[in-house]
Amino acid sequence: MNTDWKKDMIADAVNLVIGLGLFASPWAFGFAAESPANWNAWLSGILIAALAVAALAIFAEWQEWMALAAGVWVALSPWVLHFSGTRAVASLHVIAGLLVAAVAAWRLWYLHQSYPRVTA
Repeated sequence: MNTDWKKDMIADAVNLVIGLGLFASPWAFGFAAESPANWNAWLSGILIAALAVAALAIFAEWQEWMALAAGVWVALSPWVLHFSGTRAVASLHVIAGLLVAAVAAWRLWYLHQSYPRVTA
């Protein structure tokens, strides 16, 4: 098995775990009754996990761009959806969103690195 392929899968596996964790967070942290925070966690978690599964199955660059956008959304959503007053819930969203965005940005950066190529 190609070691580069294994290394590339790590970023998508990390986003899968974060997405599943975000999806489960309303129950784990007790804010399942707090709408819109719970709906945002559920829907964003599903989206992030689905993008990660798609990238693990067949990689395409658009998946990383979508993951970056989803991460930025999750990080900003406490203020957009007005649940920033609940400190623990807002912190959870900000941390999860920044992690997803950072992993996706790293993956995009790594993808666009130009390595010296030997031409004949």
